[in-house]
Amino acid sequence: MRRTIKLATLGLFRNTGLFEAVANSNWRKHRLLILCYHGISLEDEHLWRPQLYMQPELLEKRLETLRAMRCSVLPLGEALDRLQVGDLPPRSVAITFDDGTYDFYKQAYPLLQERKLPVTVYQTTYYAEHEFPIFNLICSYLLWKKRDKKVVAAQALGFSEPLNLGSEISRHKIVRSLIERSESEKMTGKDKNALAAELAKILGLDYAEIAAKRIVQLMNARELAEVSSNGVDIQLHTHRHRSPEDELAFSSEVEQNRDKIKKLTGKDANHFCYPSGIYRQEFVGWLEKERVVSATTCDGGLATRRSNRYLLPRLVDTSGRSQIEFESWLSGVGPILVLRRSASQKYIVREE
Repeated sequence: MRRTIKLATLGLFRNTGLFEAVANSNWRKHRLLILCYHGISLEDEHLWRPQLYMQPELLEKRLETLRAMRCSVLPLGEALDRLQVGDLPPRSVAITFDDGTYDFYKQAYPLLQERKLPVTVYQTTYYAEHEFPIFNLICSYLLWKKRDKKVVAAQALGFSEPLNLGSEISRHKIVRSLIERSESEKMTGKDKNALAAELAKILGLDYAEIAAKRIVQLMNARELAEVSSNGVDIQLHTHRHRSPEDELAFSSEVEQNRDKIKKLTGKDANHFCYPSGIYRQEFVGWLEKERVVSATTCDGGLATRRSNRYLLPRLVDTSGRSQIEFESWLSGVGPILVLRRSASQKYIVREE
């Protein structure tokens, strides 16, 4: 009911010209909307995790909406610099993608290139060098594919009881058990990939076929070099997609990430995005020590000159966001109506 009322209200606001009035206002001109995307489906990932993935057709519609609403799409670094000096063009937007998955290269990159739109990719790097599916995500995806099946015999995976795949909670528990096993046995990336293949075998799925599609895999070294050379801005997202609460471990993640990006692209990376949007206040000081220029969260809002440059808000755009909601954020009306700005953490992704 609340959502129905919200959508009806937005429709009224748009039809009466409020969207256009706010979009043209001086208030909006001094604010930057940073868009956040994660995955663009290669196959059916948007059905598996709609909070992470959207169909390429929907992304294309979003990009066309940016043009139709006369948004000024800027490179992230330039946008943040101009925000600070009060020199933003009307309806300023920056586009960011988290994680740097292969589906960005396959699905999003051509659409952005065709429209000559700048984009920043916050790139994790462990799986860019180890070309396997991300372990916890591929296990979750495999279990979801067989969500109507009950697995009686899974002793090879360390389960003595039948596996119930019928609910997201039960599948999550199975994934956690597999992660804990991989950690206790100190498995390498290759070992974990073999464990995922064993899971697929038990579920009756062709792991080689799924892996060949590059589902839940990152861009590899060649693809990263290509997109970077064609103007895609590759920035920091930690090496293993995690934010340790120990300063030395946290700094090591940033330093490894930066070194790998430099090696893969030949360019320096100085902007950061918190993995899964999770941050702590002490991270701000740690990032300053690492000479990081900015850091984005998954908290909703428009960035202003007063925003903490290490806690910048974004709009996480997903399959569940309606077209009119998206338009309301571009205009500046959407953020005004938001009651809850902190991220829900429903889209947590760790590269275990």
